[in-house]
Amino acid sequence: MLYDITPVVSPRLAVWPGDNPAERTVLMDLARGDSVTLSTLKATVHLGAHADAPNHYGLGAGDIAGRALDRYLGRCQVVRAQVGRGERVTAAMLDRPITEPRVLIATGTFPDPNRWNADFAALDPALLDQLAAQGVVLVGIDTPSVDVADSKDLPAHGRLLAHDLAVLEGIVLTQVPSGTYELIALPLKLEGFDASPVRAVLRSLPLGDDLELDRDRGR
Repeated sequence: MLYDITPVVSPRLAVWPGDNPAERTVLMDLARGDSVTLSTLKATVHLGAHADAPNHYGLGAGDIAGRALDRYLGRCQVVRAQVGRGERVTAAMLDRPITEPRVLIATGTFPDPNRWNADFAALDPALLDQLAAQGVVLVGIDTPSVDVADSKDLPAHGRLLAHDLAVLEGIVLTQVPSGTYELIALPLKLEGFDASPVRAVLRSLPLGDDLELDRDRGR
């Protein structure tokens, strides 16, 4: 079973207020008699399902091109949080213990990727500290940000930086049952950029799966 956890990229896809939505410019078109169809995409790199780079929230930190790809590929756990809108997810809100090196947290507080709502849930900095101490290397959430919309000091982003945690934001987990999967969500190799859109998918593991797992390195 393969779960696509990426929202459709279109001009309708909600982006952070003031950011650039997806815009397609057709330079050549078969329908006009051109030899090929050729398009240009203009959009924020924080578009839909995306991976933030450390330089998004840390001065002088690394760009998305320099991130180790093994963070975004391998065993992953989907968990659900009993959290209200505008609240931060704590460990006590999760529906099961964390046992894998990558964790995707479903909050259900940003239900329509095409409709912006600013009261989405975010992550408690203490939860990120706890996950990092357990050997987690990547955290994902089904909202536009790991911090609440009106946050100015961005404490959750600060803990990502402190622990060098990889992060996915804007994923869609509505149809994905809680459980363990293989995550594939590779960012583009964009030099200097502070994020990259990803095509994020989860693949069900076979019964009795014995994929090698090195928790320290996050494979």
